Amino acid sequence: MKSTVRRIAAPLTALVLAAALSSCGGGDDGGSAGKKSVTLWMYPVIADQAASDAYWKKVETDFEAANSGIDLKLENQPWKGREEKVAAAFSGGKGPDVLLMIPDQIPQYVKSGSLEPVDDVVTPEKDKFLPAAIPGLTVEGKVYGAPIYHTVTTTMYNKTVLTKAGISKPPETWDEIKAAAPKLKAAGFSTLDYSASPEATLNLNFYPLLWQAGGKVFADDGKSVSFNQAPGLEALTFLKSLWDEGAIPKTALTAGNVVADSPFGKGQVAMAMTSVPADAATVAKTWGAANVEIGTPLTGKKQVGFGLPGGLVVNAASENTDGAKKFLSFMMQPAQLDALSKASGFYSPRNDAKSESTDPMAAKFHDALQYAVPGEPNPAARQIMSFLSTEIQAVLTGKKQPQQALDDAAKQANDLLSRQR
Repeated sequence: MKSTVRRIAAPLTALVLAAALSSCGGGDDGGSAGKKSVTLWMYPVIADQAASDAYWKKVETDFEAANSGIDLKLENQPWKGREEKVAAAFSGGKGPDVLLMIPDQIPQYVKSGSLEPVDDVVTPEKDKFLPAAIPGLTVEGKVYGAPIYHTVTTTMYNKTVLTKAGISKPPETWDEIKAAAPKLKAAGFSTLDYSASPEATLNLNFYPLLWQAGGKVFADDGKSVSFNQAPGLEALTFLKSLWDEGAIPKTALTAGNVVADSPFGKGQVAMAMTSVPADAATVAKTWGAANVEIGTPLTGKKQVGFGLPGGLVVNAASENTDGAKKFLSFMMQPAQLDALSKASGFYSPRNDAKSESTDPMAAKFHDALQYAVPGEPNPAARQIMSFLSTEIQAVLTGKKQPQQALDDAAKQANDLLSRQR
């Protein structure tokens, strides 16, 4: 699942929307023999509607059977308008008892006091989850989400392109990419797919390079940025060198994170570094499955990829916090998560999950989970991305040198962070 945090509606609009939203579930429900209810806002993480209906109906039935005093009320929500509706609900102290969030959404609602910590639910089972799952749903040392699925990205190669360039071993490190680039150019191909559009999330382009160089977006205290330090310079210099050599398609300046109509999808580029399972299925139809090779995340100084958990959070305004937490505990168990993984195509966030797929490409993506970093959550993360994206474009187009661009983005970012303290 890909998600971007859109601009939150203006306060007046949010209040108007909030007035139209129902209050938190949690109270007595006269139609359910005095049971207390738990209202869940769920989004279409299972794309197939019939499969989604069947999965959540079973969740409802099984949870209520195990918790006879609770009526689970599932309200399906669309992705479209999600940020505005959630912001409106929380601003009015309303909304569901439980809803789905990803790491870059959580900090802003922690800051506003809208989310209830769930350490008491999650921490006792923390050793049963993948390395990035619980940290990705943690803010300032407190856990705010119960992981229910995990995404992952990794490298993907076009074997036909590599073969035509005389490359038998797919590049797995920065040095190997540099060595492969002249051979691929001579054969008429670009080396690396990259999405440099300001609309593209840096979690799927520059940030993995930054992490592979050993760097971070934010300082440890989250009050300033650190991407303009030596690792950031190394990452942006590496990117710029590939751009100058023609190893990255010039269309990257306007490219988003979509494979279908990209030069890579059309067989003009040797590799992509942040592919998802759906991308593999897409290019297999164009290239033929035999020409698709899935690798592990790239290695610079470190081997790192991007992947994040989706987690259930509890509304701090809920009138049935105990019931909401019981639902989180229920959803974290293997039976629910294995079934969700099978129905959705996402991976279970647990490290004791069953792996039922016999698809070798799916197995390769699963292997990449151990290297996944869930991004660096911060209330200002998306705004800071916009500063840095603009400066990276300035470097690629030759308007600025890498260090100047990083310093300029850092100045804007630190000014913003200083105003939010």
